[in-house]
Formats: sequence, structure tokens, C-alpha cells
Amino acid sequence: MAKRTEVDDDAWCAYVAELATNLRRLRLSAVLSQEDVAYRAGLTRYTYQKYEKGESAPGRPANPTIRTLLAIAQVLQVPLSDILPNEVPDLRLR
Repeated sequence: MAKRTEVDDDAWCAYVAELATNLRRLRLSAVLSQEDVAYRAGLTRYTYQKYEKGESAPGRPANPTIRTLLAIAQVLQVPLSDILPNEVPDLRLR
């Protein structure tokens, strides 16, 4: 089975870092705390904090579900496209 390359991982890390920046910017624009967003989206504060840091565990990039991202978008009252970065990395295995 093919494995992802380090370049693929770097591209995903960059994408997740931008996602994290977008989450923080939109949350601050909505004048909400991390706890407010987490509670309203059905997440723990810790989980939401990790998403704003761009990680799921120390040293591992975040990989939130579509359901989670949609819930956060609804809490922030923005379309999902405002949360997701514009440049999508190529995630196909090579």
C-alpha cells in the first residue's frame, strides 16, 4: 500500500495551520470565547483549543470531521467556505 510522503504531510500541516488561523480570526470577530464556540458546537473546550492550534495531539496536525466544521461554522454564523483555506493540498497518494 502506498504511503504519504513528507511533502504531502507538509502540505497538510500548512493547510491545517491556515484553518486554525481562520477559526481564531472568525471567533474573535464573533466576539466569542473558545469555550463559547466549543459548547455551542458540542465540543469540549480542549478539543476546540487544539483545532485553533492546528493540532489533534502534540505533533499531529488536526483533522476535524466535516460535521465538526459545519457545527463550528453554524456557531460562528459563517459559511463553511470562510473557515476552509482556499488552497487545498493534493491529498491523493502518489
